[in-house]
Amino acid sequence: MAVATVINPLARTRTGRRIGSLNQAGAYAAVGAFALITAIAVFASVLAPYTATEIAGAPMLAPGSAGHLLGTDDSGRDLLSRTLFGIHSSWLSALVIVAIGLFVGGLVGLVAGARGGLVDTVLMRITDGFLALPAPVLAVAIVAALGPGLLHTLIAVSVVWWPYYARIVRGEVVALTARPHVEAARLAGAGSVSLVVRHVVPGVIPSSVVAASQDVGNVILTLAALSFLGLGAPAPAAELGADTARTMSSLLSNWWIPVVPGVAVGLLSLVATVSGDGLNTFVRRR
Repeated sequence: MAVATVINPLARTRTGRRIGSLNQAGAYAAVGAFALITAIAVFASVLAPYTATEIAGAPMLAPGSAGHLLGTDDSGRDLLSRTLFGIHSSWLSALVIVAIGLFVGGLVGLVAGARGGLVDTVLMRITDGFLALPAPVLAVAIVAALGPGLLHTLIAVSVVWWPYYARIVRGEVVALTARPHVEAARLAGAGSVSLVVRHVVPGVIPSSVVAASQDVGNVILTLAALSFLGLGAPAPAAELGADTARTMSSLLSNWWIPVVPGVAVGLLSLVATVSGDGLNTFVRRR
């Protein structure tokens, strides 16, 4: 004979609350990690024991050596210092690119979704033209045309990144303008600009910010790849991708020299991705 299991509704509710509390705590922790990395990037020059290019000791000192927590590279530069300055460059560059992409793409998507018709068609065809090509490949082509350098890298990646946000914002705008409260405002005589500013933009901002935060990790990997290919800031500037590529020949003999910047890239991307997911959880609960 089958035995029926009776689940106490109160116990189920408590379990759901515990899971919700854990998810919320994880979201707060993820956003806190994002803020911590940002603070480290901003204050890298204060936290670093040496400058990025200073010869601070003998070449190829192992991690844990006196005065060099992560060791030194093949030129005797402190790896901890170079990693901190590399985090400064990669993290802040990624935030700048995402901000530019979100602003430009958001503006394009907002205009396209709000105006519709021919304006929407033209703007979305331009957007689709950019999306038709892989972003990293197009970025490499732009940097190759402009020449290596951090500024050129920022320009190239910003140029290829805005279309993603244009698509997201345009879809949100189209969905929001079809909602009853927006239709009611339109019937009440609200002008187009007032309608967009008061009823559409506030609804677009949360999803756009979440999408941007989830994208920071991808931008970091793209910047590292361009730097790895020698298209970032020229030596001896501290760049995680370039430092990894330049010292790959030391992987078997002095493994920490290429591994430290490589691991830093992975951790930055991981923190950015997890933080984006945490922010998404936080926004959805709101």
